[in-house]
Amino acid sequence: MGRFRLLCVVALLAACGAVQTGGPTPVYASDAALNMKRGNDALADKQYALAERYFEYVKTKYPFVDASREAELRLADVSFERELWTEARDRYTVFVKLHPSYFRGDYAAYRAALTYYRDMPSSLFILPPDAEREQTNVKGAYDSLTAFVKTYPSSQHVAEATKFAEQARQKLAQHELYVADFYEKRGHLAGAVGRLETLVQKYPGQDEALLLFRLHDLYLKLSDPEHARGALERIVTRLPGTPAAQRAQSLLGS
Repeated sequence: MGRFRLLCVVALLAACGAVQTGGPTPVYASDAALNMKRGNDALADKQYALAERYFEYVKTKYPFVDASREAELRLADVSFERELWTEARDRYTVFVKLHPSYFRGDYAAYRAALTYYRDMPSSLFILPPDAEREQTNVKGAYDSLTAFVKTYPSSQHVAEATKFAEQARQKLAQHELYVADFYEKRGHLAGAVGRLETLVQKYPGQDEALLLFRLHDLYLKLSDPEHARGALERIVTRLPGTPAAQRAQSLLGS
């Protein structure tokens, strides 16, 4: 009986939500600036539907003034704040294409790239580790943020974009290492070699000596002494004067 009552309450709450209105009705002003202010105030208060209506009004009513372009940009911001990442990305991307010379074009391009970063896998403890999950958005974040930095080197958003790109790069590196471990544990040595080579070549900054020694051992197991020797030679060349280079040189001389 208690469960039945609970279901009734849930159904009643759902019904109430279904009949709710879309929130306050916009009161349009006679000039673009005031409508933009009302839209911005609504967005700040998380009244997304109301903000969107104000921005749409300005975009349509005043198509030949800067306020129209700003309204178009703010519509993308509404999608971003609602965490509608694909919609926000599309809106920012279209804005950059339609208004390439607009003074806030770098902002739109940065936010488009940032949607990938915001949509990366969560690190919640109840989920598998980040490295074990789909990396599409992580790669999208790294590629798009890196491209943004190259395209807009003087933008005020470069420092933050660089930081986020590096975080995405580290996640991609961790994923490559996870897959290499996965392959090696299951005896798929060629697959492990491929992932480790990618890690060394595309994601510098890892423990390169450890990875190259590991590649040396895997190449030997694959009966490929030429590539095994090449892994040691890379250690000697890239890490001169280090204990790792001394060990590699000793193995090369043996």
